[in-house]
Amino acid sequence: MSREVILVTGGAGFIGSNIVADLCLDAELDVVVCDRLRGSETGKWRNLSKHAVADFIAPDQLWPWLEANWRNVSFVIHMGAISSTLEPDADKIIQTNFGFSRDLFAWCARQQCRFIYASSAATYGAGEAGFEDAQDVASLAALRPLNAYGWSKALFDVFAARQAARGSAPPQWIGLKFFNVYGPNEAHKGAMRSVVAKIWPDVEASRAVKLFRSYNDQYGDGGQLRDFIHVRDLVSVVRWLRAEPTISGVFNLGTGRARSFRDLARAVFAAAGREPQIEFIEMPRELRDRYQYFTQAHMERLRVAGYRAEFTSLEDGVVDYVTGYLSARDPYR
Repeated sequence: MSREVILVTGGAGFIGSNIVADLCLDAELDVVVCDRLRGSETGKWRNLSKHAVADFIAPDQLWPWLEANWRNVSFVIHMGAISSTLEPDADKIIQTNFGFSRDLFAWCARQQCRFIYASSAATYGAGEAGFEDAQDVASLAALRPLNAYGWSKALFDVFAARQAARGSAPPQWIGLKFFNVYGPNEAHKGAMRSVVAKIWPDVEASRAVKLFRSYNDQYGDGGQLRDFIHVRDLVSVVRWLRAEPTISGVFNLGTGRARSFRDLARAVFAAAGREPQIEFIEMPRELRDRYQYFTQAHMERLRVAGYRAEFTSLEDGVVDYVTGYLSARDPYR
C-alpha cells in the first residue's frame, strides 16, 4: 500500500525546513520537498541534512512530478515564495508569489488535496485598517501593503477567498499571515534574517547592537513594535491544523503581543549573559516611507477555531534560539 505523501514547497527554507523537521518525525509519512538550493543560498541544504525526506524536486519539475504522483499526495504545505521585501522586480514577485500559488491552489482543488500556504503580516501595510484577520473578500481587498511582496500575498489571499466563495477551493485551505518569525535555519536568508540572527554576532563579540532611529513621533528610537513569534509556535499551529481538516480560511499567526526592538535586543544580550549595549543609526531613506512602526496580530479567530496552546514569550524564545542554535557548534535544526 502506498504511503501518504505531504509536499512542502520552499521546504529547504527557514519556515519550510522547520515544518519538514516536524513532519519527518512521523515515519509513516513520505515528506517531499520542492525548492532550489543554488545561487547565494549555498548553505541552504544544511536545513534538511538531519531529516529523511522522501524526495527533492526542483520547482520547474513540480508539475510533471505531480502528474505522476497525484494519487498519493494528501496535503500541500506551500511555503515557497520570494520573501524579500526589498526585491525590486515586481514581475518576478507576482509570477512566483501569486501565479505559482494560484496554479497550485487550483491543482489542489481539482485533486481534493488539502492546502496550507504562507501569507504575511506585510499584507496589512502600515496598519491603517488594523490587524484583524477577517477573511471576507471585501476586508482582504481593502488592505494596502507597502511593498510588492506584501501586495503579492494580499492578492493571493483575495484570490483564495473568492475561489472558496465560489465553491472552487480545496477541501481544506488555510492562509497563515506570519508576523515576525525567528528561530533556527534562517542563516541563508542574508538581509532577510530575523533581527535576533542579525544582531547575534555583535552580542556574541560584546559589541554595541545598532537599531534604527525612529522617524515617527509616537515611537522612540528602538521603540518600534513588532509581534515576534518563534518558529516552533508556527510549526505547532501547522501540526494542529493538519489534525483539524474542517477548518479553512485566512488566519493571523503571531503571539498577539507586540514588543519593541529595544526589548528584543535586551533579550538577546540577557540570553548571552551580557550587559546591553545599543546604538541608534539612521534608517535608509528608501525604507522611511514604507516602514511599519507597529504590528500586532489579532489572534481571536485562531483561538475561536480551537487552538489552545500558549505562545512562547519573547524572552523564552530568544533564550532557546541563542543557547540551542546561534551559540551552538551545530546551529541547524
